[in-house]
Amino acid sequence: MGTTGGARTATDALQRSESGRLNTAVAAILREPFARRAHRELLFCLVDVLAGAVGFASIVLLLVPGTAVSAIRGGTMLVVLLVAVVASGAARRLGSVFRRLANRLLGDSVPPPLPAREATGAYKRLWTRLRDGASWRAVAYVLLRLPMAVLGLYAVAFWAGVINLTYPFWWRLFRNHPPNVELSPAWFLTPFGPFRVGAFAGTFLVFALGVAMVLTAPWVTRAVTSVDHWLVQRLLGPGRSDERVRRLQQTRARLVDDSAAAMRRIERDLHDGTQAQLATLAMRLGQAKEKLENGSEMPFDPDGALELVDAAHRQAKEALVELRGIARGIHPPALDLGLDAALATLVARSAVPTALRIDMPVRPTPAIETIAYFSVAELLANVAKHSRARQAEVEVIGGEERLRIRVIDDGVGGAMLEVGRGLKGLESRVGGVDGALSIGSPPGGPTAVTVELPVHA
Repeated sequence: MGTTGGARTATDALQRSESGRLNTAVAAILREPFARRAHRELLFCLVDVLAGAVGFASIVLLLVPGTAVSAIRGGTMLVVLLVAVVASGAARRLGSVFRRLANRLLGDSVPPPLPAREATGAYKRLWTRLRDGASWRAVAYVLLRLPMAVLGLYAVAFWAGVINLTYPFWWRLFRNHPPNVELSPAWFLTPFGPFRVGAFAGTFLVFALGVAMVLTAPWVTRAVTSVDHWLVQRLLGPGRSDERVRRLQQTRARLVDDSAAAMRRIERDLHDGTQAQLATLAMRLGQAKEKLENGSEMPFDPDGALELVDAAHRQAKEALVELRGIARGIHPPALDLGLDAALATLVARSAVPTALRIDMPVRPTPAIETIAYFSVAELLANVAKHSRARQAEVEVIGGEERLRIRVIDDGVGGAMLEVGRGLKGLESRVGGVDGALSIGSPPGGPTAVTVELPVHA
């Protein structure tokens, strides 16, 4: 009995949950036509229609009167016009207008392309502008306004359902007529074309169709604007080369900051640590000298001098250890024997049992070897600190152009790129040489972090 009651309770709870989700979905559908986002997307479609109408009218004017000769002439004039738009820099400005409009109405955050290169001399300036990829992408976007205008007009047609909602209210006011007088049917618009209604009873069907059109309109508009959103990102934003240059500029700026911070840390370590140790060492040796020197103000004391020399000897060894630590942070001595030997030493010292597999026919440049070494060191340290892994594996595969490093562990997973964490700093360091870092770390593990570097830098 208790089992039956518990099952019934669980079934009722599931039904209430499904009913709640259904009510939420229905409420969202009913609210969507009144949402600000839907209105902004409608406005963007109207701009599409207007821009397409202007473009279509321009093409028609170029091709009038429509003969083969005028078509050739119009096509030639169109090409000349496009080249002039690019050469004058107007293409970039036009693209900037559409990009800002999309950012404002569609909520996009598409960054601008990199600034155009400037050259001295009229000929070089013209040639540079004609080779500007961002300008030609903007021209392509403007030309695509024509088919997008057709899609935008179709989306706007759904919003005409608002007019259809009014038919039952004005029909008897404007369609009253004397007996035996037959009026022609009234037109109403649908997404499938115009239709006619001739009786008051039919207006309720028009009203129902209008409700369906208004409820569907935001989703059709969103589908059209999503295509435009894709075009804006691909054609009006930075190109692949621009994005790569921008990413390199950002990562190199971070690397400069990191290098400056590292230099300040080394200076602080030398000043506060090694320099203080060497100053104390010099003072003790000076005291020992005075205890052994004839004619000194201090009494002759060989035993005291021996104690001071012994303390100075210990301090000199401590200073050497500190200097080795600082130097190891700049350039690991093991790298003098090659990256494979350095990684073998690193893996042997790992707190987690780690296997190493290397296939590297071409030796990378010293800068890449240093980054690869510190990448593996950082990743193995993360494995030891956070993963709770029982074993790990380091795989280094090299080619003629790229070097791939993969560190895998059987830990708990959940590793992420977060600001202020070691992996984020490692990503910046790798990106500074046009490398890449990727993470696969589902909850429960395993974790695989891949670093790709150029062989030469």
